[in-house]
Amino acid sequence: MQLQKPVIPKKYRPQGFEIIHEDRDLIIVDKQAGKLSVAALWNKDATVHSDLNYYIRKGNPKATKVVYVVHRLDQATSGVMLFAKTEEAQQFLKNNWSKFKKNYLTLVHGQLENKTGLIESYLEEDEEYHVHSSQDSQKGKLARTEYEVLKNSDKFSAVKINLLTGKKNQIRVHMAELKHPVVGDAKYGPANSKFKELMLHAYQLQFIHPFTKKPVTVTSTIPDRFNKVIDVRDLKLTDLDI
Repeated sequence: MQLQKPVIPKKYRPQGFEIIHEDRDLIIVDKQAGKLSVAALWNKDATVHSDLNYYIRKGNPKATKVVYVVHRLDQATSGVMLFAKTEEAQQFLKNNWSKFKKNYLTLVHGQLENKTGLIESYLEEDEEYHVHSSQDSQKGKLARTEYEVLKNSDKFSAVKINLLTGKKNQIRVHMAELKHPVVGDAKYGPANSKFKELMLHAYQLQFIHPFTKKPVTVTSTIPDRFNKVIDVRDLKLTDLDI
């Protein structure tokens, strides 16, 4: 399916993300790091979701159009996000979400002993919004993360992630559990790191369109912030398919 980037008047153009495709059923965006996906207790208005609602209403306060959330990205994570324009499309995408490919690129501390692997654990969030990993099935929901090391430097590794489940902070928790936390992750990694930007990017999403039932692949360019840690410009996105 050929993606169609809409032409958006400047006054309706959102901040903190780019709309890279829109059709009768979907809006696909490329989110910048630092932009909230959906409302949080501390911010309910400056989110991708709220901005998209404003966009489809074209600033009309009486309009009732809404977009529907399909999945989320952490605030500090950048990359591809998918929203539905109808409840039917949202339900189809959610029902089939586990069958779709969610590919990420991350930079982590150190060099992993195993160049490929599968991390499986049960994740549970505490009252301080900190996610913990356990092998006890009674202490959370199953999370599965597949990884492959693409490139190393002396102190860091570029790692491809295939997110098999989609739990909160999953990649960050799982990489920290391996003793190789994501670079720039103050929550689960070293607090004294000189890197303040999270090196985690949702670069590719592969799914079935809810109306046409045809496969769709959306790919996002890796942000420049990654090159401050490891030069990833020689990693071609077409080579990152799992």
